[in-house]
Amino acid sequence: MQAVVVHAGDTAQALRSPAASRHLPARKIGDVLLPSPTLSPKERIAVYQQMYPLRMHDALAADYPGLEHFLGHHFQDFVMAYTKAHPSRRYTLNRLGDHVPAFLARQRRFSPRPFLLDLARLELALTEAFDEQESPTLKAETFEAIPPAQIEKIRLQTVPSVRLVALSWNAEAYLDSVQDENHNHPKPSKQASFVLAFRRSYALYRLNVSAAAFAVLEDVVAGKPIGDVVRRSLARRGSKRASVEDFSRWFRQWTAEGVFAGVKRRRA
Repeated sequence: MQAVVVHAGDTAQALRSPAASRHLPARKIGDVLLPSPTLSPKERIAVYQQMYPLRMHDALAADYPGLEHFLGHHFQDFVMAYTKAHPSRRYTLNRLGDHVPAFLARQRRFSPRPFLLDLARLELALTEAFDEQESPTLKAETFEAIPPAQIEKIRLQTVPSVRLVALSWNAEAYLDSVQDENHNHPKPSKQASFVLAFRRSYALYRLNVSAAAFAVLEDVVAGKPIGDVVRRSLARRGSKRASVEDFSRWFRQWTAEGVFAGVKRRRA
């Protein structure tokens, strides 16, 4: 039914049959769609055509509440422009918004573009993290039981839901303000922040981390051994450089939060 609605256009026009990958004249709609007790096949198609844009609006609003809030009445214009460029190709609308950041990055209609792009990147990461599968987490005692001489060669595995987002604008502050009943919403401004998002026990968690911690997490996600992670961090300069004391605090916290799924030995 979705394919019919997406490709039908006006009911008097041809519709596309995805199974046969050909156009079907409107007069033959009855060959593939039965009437209901009160509606003809063409009327049934018309109902879905009218409702489908609303479903796309609701699907995108559910994944991008901050974007919807910021754009206000222009959000519907965004939905129409976006779905024209990225129409639904699946039986579900669950992943309809996957291309929103890329779409915002190349368009000039909605502004301020850098802020909207950061907001969309953050919201997509949160949606992806929430939709990921649950995974067992590393126990602190398991990590602490590793002999010190072997720690350097260990690779930490993060849970599948981990998402890392580096932001240049105050998108996170704005997203947090969406539910503010006093309407205290910050204006877009440049503000660097680093976000670690993950899912645990069917709940979504979002942590702010420092630039140094974020760089360490990027190396861990990339699969680097702990020894390399530490050396790389200590060799960095400025805000991305960690101190020796930082590592035990960070790894203890991240283990307790359920960021890690397990450990594996260094590959030969």
